[in-house]
This record gives sequence, structure tokens and C-alpha cells, in this order.
Amino acid sequence: MAPRRKKIYEGKAKILYEGTEPGTLVQYFKDDATAFNAQKKATIEGKGVLNNRLSEFFMQGLTNIGVPNHFIRRINMREQLIRQVEIIPLEVIVRNFAAGSLAKRLGLEEGTQLPRPIVEYSFKNDELGDPMVSEEYVIAFGWASQQDLDDIVSLALRVNDFLSGVFFGVGIKLVDFKIEIGRIWDGDFMRLIVADEISPDSCRLWDVKTGQKLDKDVFRRDLGNLTDAYTEVARRLGLMPANAAPINKPTLIN
Repeated sequence: MAPRRKKIYEGKAKILYEGTEPGTLVQYFKDDATAFNAQKKATIEGKGVLNNRLSEFFMQGLTNIGVPNHFIRRINMREQLIRQVEIIPLEVIVRNFAAGSLAKRLGLEEGTQLPRPIVEYSFKNDELGDPMVSEEYVIAFGWASQQDLDDIVSLALRVNDFLSGVFFGVGIKLVDFKIEIGRIWDGDFMRLIVADEISPDSCRLWDVKTGQKLDKDVFRRDLGNLTDAYTEVARRLGLMPANAAPINKPTLIN
């Protein structure tokens, strides 16, 4: 049996291992689900398999339209090969409709359409609960430059356009989502690319007609079976057979 690869980092939903090629990492998707800054935890069988496949689908779609990202290829049901990047310590949040903390902050009814997509940032720090920060903070603390932020907003809005269209085409409303951005270097030239993952863990997804939640809010708010919700997203996107029964061990089409 081959020795286990060197673990580089472990987060709430993924583990990063040393990659098989220089400048790469292996991203492993766990079945763990967390909410409220990990105050609520559970193991949801099959969740990691679904998120691996869904994130591959979205990252590959971004590649196809020229949006740079860290995805190289899927290795197996739970792992994918990615580029190693220097992660900017921000969660980049794009909101199309009021929900979650924004609805509470501004006293808006959940589901209210925003005048335009809003991009905001939170500082990646679990101990602090990922607090919201302004561009002024980001620049002052040297997390990113003004040029970086301009590029980040441009990337985020391109991702939003792509995801909104894909989801709407299968009857799903993209309420909001978060991404992370990483730096890579080609010699002395630095580029910003989309990193981390894109999955129902990182998006709010509502059925267009019924408003049914198909994302991690199902777990946060005890609204049903999380795997069933993620399976429904994969089924609508054509990643599972249309007649697939509700399952805890998803069988995905390669």
C-alpha cells in the first residue's frame, strides 16, 4: 500500500495534500457539514462525493469561458488535482437577492432582489467568525491592493454571470455565493484565479418556482436531508441519471 501523501491543510469541509506534480495539490472533499462557524456539525454521507463532482463541473465551465481557476482534473470520487496558489485571506461574497446576514443587517425580507449584484468581503478567520471588512481594511492591512480588488470584483461578477445562467437554466435561483481567490506567478507576472470550491456548500440556491432551498441552509435550518438537496442540484445539471432514487451514496456519471 502506497504511503499516505503529506497533509498540507485541513479545513471544515476539505483536506489539501501534497500534489502529484510540482505546483499542485490534491483537494479531498470530506462528508463533514458545519454551520454557524462550526458550532453545528454533522457527517452527511455522500456530501463530499457530490461536492467534488459539482465543483469540477463549475470550474470546468469557468475554464471553458476563459475565467482562470485552480482546477486541473478530477482524480477520483472524492479528490481533484488543483494548482497550488497563495490564497488571499478573504471570502469574496456576491449577493443577488437578500438572504442570511444581509437580510438581518438591513431589515430586508429574504428573497428581495437587490438593485444590482453586490460584492462584499469577509476576513478569513474562523476564530473571529469571518468578520465583514471594507475595501479600506483590505488595502490598509495589505491583504490585497486596489488593483487586486478591481480584478477580484471583475472575476467575481464573471463567475456570477456564469453561475446565474447555468442555475436559472435548470430552474434554480442563485441567491448568493462565496468564492476565494488565489495568486499564482508566471515568472515575475502575478495572476489572480478562482480557487477553493464552487458547490452548494458555498452557494445559496432556491428553486425558482417553489423557493425550496437546495443548499447548506437545509442543514443550517434543519429543513430536511442535505444529501437529497445536493443530489437534486446534480440531477438537474445532468450529472446524475434523471430517474435516480434518493440516495445516501450518490452514483455520479463520469
